Amino acid sequence: MIQAELAKLRSNCMTRQVGAVIVRNHRQLATGYNGTPPGITNCFDGGCTRCKLRMEGKMEAGASLDRCLCNHAEANAIMHCAILGIEAGIEGAILYTTFVPCLECSKMAITIGIRKFVCLDSYPETDFDLLREAGVEVVQLDKEKITKWVKKLSTNHEKSE
Repeated sequence: MIQAELAKLRSNCMTRQVGAVIVRNHRQLATGYNGTPPGITNCFDGGCTRCKLRMEGKMEAGASLDRCLCNHAEANAIMHCAILGIEAGIEGAILYTTFVPCLECSKMAITIGIRKFVCLDSYPETDFDLLREAGVEVVQLDKEKITKWVKKLSTNHEKSE
């Protein structure tokens, strides 16, 4: 989970930073963070009009998600596996993510066979009925404990420089 927290630091989305890691047999297969696709102006540089409108208060949270140019962290991790030819969903892969995945990312994870999500925060667009029907186990960790470790690691890194 700490790796997912670190991955979200690479996010270029101005509204929400999310990180995800796919793990199988205690080995990290892929990471992802949310942001615009390669070659597209970063969200925080104005690349996503939907996020810009959201930050200006001209659009409600959760509205017009289909207009957002940012790929979700979970989708990026799944695409990373596809690009590298890694079969992520077999043999009990686990998706660690800083938020419970949205409906679209949940469908992708179910499709490739991931049956366990380990998360830190909830997400309003999650379809828990779908996850139950698909047999996906959702574990929500204590965010404060993970945040404490990330801060400790960050502080130790700064001291060593």
